[in-house]
Amino acid sequence: MQAVHFGAGNIGRGFIGSLLAASGYKVVFVDVNEQIVRLLKERGEYRVIVAGERQEEQWVRDVSALNSQTEREQVIAAIAAADLVTTAVGPHILPAIAPLVADGLKQRLGVQQTPLHVIACENMIGGTETLKQHIFAHLSEAEQQLAGESVGFLNCAVDRIVPNQTNDDPLAVTVEPFFEWAVETRNVIGAVPSIQGAHFVADLGPYIERKLFTVNTGHALAAYLGYLKGCETVQEAMKDSAIRAGVEQALSESGAVLVKKHGWEADAHRTYIETTIGRFMNPALSDDIIRVARSPIRKLGPNDRLVAPAVQYCALFGNVPHGLAKGIAALLRFDDARDAEAAALQQTIAQHGIEGALRQYAGLESGHPLVAAVKDEYGRMEKNKS
Repeated sequence: MQAVHFGAGNIGRGFIGSLLAASGYKVVFVDVNEQIVRLLKERGEYRVIVAGERQEEQWVRDVSALNSQTEREQVIAAIAAADLVTTAVGPHILPAIAPLVADGLKQRLGVQQTPLHVIACENMIGGTETLKQHIFAHLSEAEQQLAGESVGFLNCAVDRIVPNQTNDDPLAVTVEPFFEWAVETRNVIGAVPSIQGAHFVADLGPYIERKLFTVNTGHALAAYLGYLKGCETVQEAMKDSAIRAGVEQALSESGAVLVKKHGWEADAHRTYIETTIGRFMNPALSDDIIRVARSPIRKLGPNDRLVAPAVQYCALFGNVPHGLAKGIAALLRFDDARDAEAAALQQTIAQHGIEGALRQYAGLESGHPLVAAVKDEYGRMEKNKS
């Protein structure tokens, strides 16, 4: 079996590529990084360090690589012969790789009709559907019809912390032990792809929301509360008992939403929360506070990690979730001058107040009970950065 994977970065090598290789695929990485591509070609293997209580090394073997800029024809041929195409390039890069994937599909459709599955493993909702739309823009109607018959585009949700890192070996990558790769089966053509460690589900929605309202919510709380106390990493912030209590309270509230809405078993979800908090405290990893907290306007969105569970909590239970409100208030205090969104947010607050910022970015009208709670929490906060 052959898998073509776009993106030979830390997530591509340390998460998706390693699972595919373990599943018996010959993995062909596609990237623009000349050094990484060259080393993968020369060595055909690389090392993954799993940083848990005890560090473990795993070797990923029988891999190769192609440069998408200088080896375009070879990439097209690899896609034409592949059983699986995956990506981990970042949402903004999907439009850039779509023409190359489309050309690979064109060549494939001309020589074979065996099923091919495409999975975009990006930190976004509907990533594969988005990639499909970009690919189909480069196909004729006839080609789109043929692709619809033999190419299955499977949405997925991925979760693994792969921190920023610098290693002596450019191919080595450090990852956390925990991972989750949920793949939706509704567009499978023929047999479900064989991927060790992947979890195939009929409806991806609850899994996406569970990850967003737990991992992303908790990460954001730790980062914004930690920023106010001058912490440099999420791990440092989580050692602070007050910050940890704030994260636990918010995740209890978002968890109540998930249990009520999706029917998750309460005890099982509590275990999921505890596992998530343990991941944030992993001393072998180092999550930079500024990196996690960046782009606060996006994270303040009505469908994102803080406002969405808070609004749904109000609607479902008729009360204000004060832990989530505190997290939103801490976000509004994030004023790192190097972050363009933080600067824009602070300017909006200065001109239009907290109510104006919440109306503009979170879609909350001034009469919503969450607004008053956030304003109260914001007023109680004092910035204490060293």
